[in-house]
Amino acid sequence: MDKIIHCKVRLNCSRQQSFEMFTKNSNIKAWLANSADIEPYVGGKFELFWDTDNKNINSTIDCKITAFEINKLLCFEWKGPEQFSHFMNTAEPLTHVSVIFIPDYENDNVTEIHLIHAGWKSDENWEKARAWFETVWINALDNLKKKVAG
Repeated sequence: MDKIIHCKVRLNCSRQQSFEMFTKNSNIKAWLANSADIEPYVGGKFELFWDTDNKNINSTIDCKITAFEINKLLCFEWKGPEQFSHFMNTAEPLTHVSVIFIPDYENDNVTEIHLIHAGWKSDENWEKARAWFETVWINALDNLKKKVAG
């Protein structure tokens, strides 16, 4: 069975604000990437860039949104950084990220986010990449929580 990464975080903001942290270019640049080109609809771009001088490396260039339900669900393809690109970025299919936005029914200004990164293959290189991304996603969601908190 393929392994997955499952991370979660509680944000002190509405589902709409949480969702927009993933779907608005200026918002995602504040906590995850140096540059972004996101088209928030199924089939739209989900391109994040960490090296703006060479957008073909350390990016999710050519990745697409695969599922989209406003304020509830966002799914997109994902690529790896340069050290994993020789196998991650040529895999069919690419790895896949699903982000689920769950409201706190007692407080409209609290949202729980579940991030699930799937599609990991079963060999040593893939396991190294999966372990690396697990740490990256935990840190990224922590950055997001700090950014939302102000």
